[in-house]
Amino acid sequence: MELNLIKIAIVGPESTGKSTISEQLADHYQTVWVPEYARSYCEKLTAPCTWQDEINMFRGQLELEQQMAINARRILICDTTFITVKIWSDHMFGSAPQEVLDKLPHHPYDLYLLMNIDLPWQEDPLRDFPDKREHFMEVWHTELKALNANYFLISGSDNDRLQNAIQCIDSFMIDK
Repeated sequence: MELNLIKIAIVGPESTGKSTISEQLADHYQTVWVPEYARSYCEKLTAPCTWQDEINMFRGQLELEQQMAINARRILICDTTFITVKIWSDHMFGSAPQEVLDKLPHHPYDLYLLMNIDLPWQEDPLRDFPDKREHFMEVWHTELKALNANYFLISGSDNDRLQNAIQCIDSFMIDK
């Protein structure tokens, strides 16, 4: 892993194009991207998600990020982060696992790109809340502010969205 690796988190509510833009950004910057661990984990579930599942997804996301960082070239693009575990746990169970809360302030990302909800909702069996996108957007703003995170809201569709993200990253990189 490169010593001065810059970690960029692609975050936001459901159906905001996080995976698509993560892949596009990794291609643009000729690096790797960390897929959302929870997606592959939840595809295998045969019952509703439990507290232990949330902990497993937290640990899995961290492990996957560590594995992928080895092959990163200056920038590591992360398709979501384990903050999602906190947000979902808070919503579903009323609180988040202490292990997640303890790790959160000690596992920062250099830059967060918060994907706006200006894209149309895309149905997916793993998506649950098409009517709560505004709520979750507010939650994301709150969580990122609580972390004192360096973040930008990324809007637009298709190529405009990608160009907006590239512009934010390029501007950020000038200072690095």
